[in-house]
Amino acid sequence: MKDIKGYIEENKDRFVHELIDLLKIPSISADSNYKKDMLKTAEAVKQKLQDAGCDLVEICETPGHPVVYGERIISKDLPTVLVYGHYDVQPPDPLNLWENPPFEPVIKNTKIHPEGAIFARGACDDKGQMYMHVKALEYMTKNNELPCNVKFMIEGEEEVGSEHLGWFIEQNKEKLANDVILISDTGMISKETPSITTGLRGLSYIEVEVTGPNRDLHSGLYGGAVGNPINILSKMIASLTDENNHITIPGFYDKVEELSEEERKKMAEAPYNEEEYKDKLKINDVYGEAGYSTLERASIRPTLDVNGIWGGYIGEGAKTVLPAKAFAKISMRLVPDQDWKEITQLFKKHFEAIAPKAVTVEVKPHHGGYAYVTPIDNVGFKAASKAYEETFGQTPIPQRSGGSIPIVSLFEKELKSKIILMGFGLDTDAIHSPNEHFGIWNYLKGIETIPWFYKYFTELKKEE
Repeated sequence: MKDIKGYIEENKDRFVHELIDLLKIPSISADSNYKKDMLKTAEAVKQKLQDAGCDLVEICETPGHPVVYGERIISKDLPTVLVYGHYDVQPPDPLNLWENPPFEPVIKNTKIHPEGAIFARGACDDKGQMYMHVKALEYMTKNNELPCNVKFMIEGEEEVGSEHLGWFIEQNKEKLANDVILISDTGMISKETPSITTGLRGLSYIEVEVTGPNRDLHSGLYGGAVGNPINILSKMIASLTDENNHITIPGFYDKVEELSEEERKKMAEAPYNEEEYKDKLKINDVYGEAGYSTLERASIRPTLDVNGIWGGYIGEGAKTVLPAKAFAKISMRLVPDQDWKEITQLFKKHFEAIAPKAVTVEVKPHHGGYAYVTPIDNVGFKAASKAYEETFGQTPIPQRSGGSIPIVSLFEKELKSKIILMGFGLDTDAIHSPNEHFGIWNYLKGIETIPWFYKYFTELKKEE
């Protein structure tokens, strides 16, 4: 690579300001009020791909939000890398917990990022990490360093389950044909200890509604005689785990992959300090399934979590009301061999069965996806490892992630290629939370590392 560090140093201010401009657009896919902003973001990504050197860029319509597709094809005889990312972001709520407005990016120095971090919704997940690939392409095209073909598929529905991406892939298999899929929507252990994500958990996302009386009631006149949906929902949710935080849904663990002691020992070799972990989160202790370490609970074990719960009166002051309805959003992270559709049905059957006659229950499935594991003996992983060695000066650690990218397993099934997860975020970047941020050092290090992946992947493919 011809002085890639020099190129990044010369252009780093521009790289940062371009990302900031992208982060200013509130591309919230979950809220229909932001449809125009979604289209504006897609147009911005299209323009940036053109500026970076793509020969063909187009905005492809889907039944939902559009996909931005771009490509630079050098030769049909060379391998092709397909880059996947997403331009949509999570809703920024609760707004009152942000130190600055979520779509007015600011740069702040932190203990972990003394060189500065960009604070904004989508900074790390996934606009910042997606844009690293755009700038890496810019470097490779302007310096004649692109060794193979590259395609981009940047979608706008990842944060709502990639509802229509499967449809898009089915319609465009030939266009999307590739030798490897490269994704940066994960993280690494630390700036000092690089890692490559080798596994993602699956997901089942559900909303439940518990209904009692036909209207809100006076809690004095009716309390104690009529079932309170909030009380009942709370008890039902509490019963979903036992005293060992083991999930109680019948059949839930039937297909859970159990790792060998050897594999668990290998995982334990990753650098980890539980006191630092607790200090970063400002918690007194960790909490989870008995018999497993914190790292195991957060990666190789399935979970059930309430993501939101509401009902009744939550305004200022007091209102003595017995509510007619109560609601909750619940997500289950799944591991290899668990079928998210099957788990969704097991949850529905169980949740309806444990409801007392005083209420009715409705279970509404939202979206889901399968777990994914990348073998570390394939060409793509080897190329990624060599790329990290080049820029970090050490071999990255293979690491399973607790997060989910629901569409990943479909990529391999439909496009017949392996997925490489080169993430540069940190677990302290507050993705999906108020004050999300992405370190400028991490952003620039990603731009530096990605071109090396292309180089080594092309070389290793020639040796096959």
